[in-house]
Amino acid sequence: MYKVIIDSCGELTPEMKASGNFVNVPLTLTVDGVDIIDDDTFDQADFLRKVEASPAGPKSACPSPDAYMQEMDCEAENVYVITLSAQLSGSYNSACLAKDLYLEDNDEKNIAIIDSKSASIGQTLIGGKIAEFEEAGMSFTEVVEAIDKYIESQHTFFVLESLETLRKAGRLSNLKAMIASTLNIKPIMGSTDIGSIQQLGQARGIVKALDQMVNCMLEVTENTTEKTLAISHCNCPQRALQLKEKIEKKASFKDIYILDTHGVSSMYANDGGIIMVV
Repeated sequence: MYKVIIDSCGELTPEMKASGNFVNVPLTLTVDGVDIIDDDTFDQADFLRKVEASPAGPKSACPSPDAYMQEMDCEAENVYVITLSAQLSGSYNSACLAKDLYLEDNDEKNIAIIDSKSASIGQTLIGGKIAEFEEAGMSFTEVVEAIDKYIESQHTFFVLESLETLRKAGRLSNLKAMIASTLNIKPIMGSTDIGSIQQLGQARGIVKALDQMVNCMLEVTENTTEKTLAISHCNCPQRALQLKEKIEKKASFKDIYILDTHGVSSMYANDGGIIMVV
């Protein structure tokens, strides 16, 4: 028996929710002093309205070690915790502390803390791989080794409709954000090998940016027919479908699925943002 714990930056598919093997541990989002728990009560539309109206922008706080420990305390022998990139959040360190504390009194359980080196739908794909390996009869050690190799091969890409949230958070200068907005420039971003963020290119307009993102993805992706590609979007389902169609015209994947972003991913992507992972 196994359990996969994913911090709430990672969206769960309907199948994952129905399986009973997956659970989210929520982060807390704060907008102008108001705390929003990133759980099933999260209201994306209301959150995006608050973010747009906020002069300071949103912030997030990772789950406490106790929140992780509560989910570790289960009947499953093998527990896997998938956090958003340790380069972007303290969620990984919190989960590691929770594991150490929990194993002091429960040393018979197998617990792996997995730095996704990604976020959002990237965590979802990792969770799906764990389920695939577990159900194939692999041992706990074999699953962890296979997941480490899978993460090394994974690539995350995203395009944002607006840079305003990054500007409010102090991660982008006012001048650069203003120029990008005025000229309709959309940066194409991606993950590095250690899970930080890098700019891969830029294009004028969202359509050209998505085209360029697909090209960036195909440049680093081999054997597409053997791989699953996932897309998450923040309040732009039609754009996500159009991206899926662009990809299908250029390559054949084993599967392509689309999910709407939850709280933390909505904060990062902002209204109209698209994340793609393979």
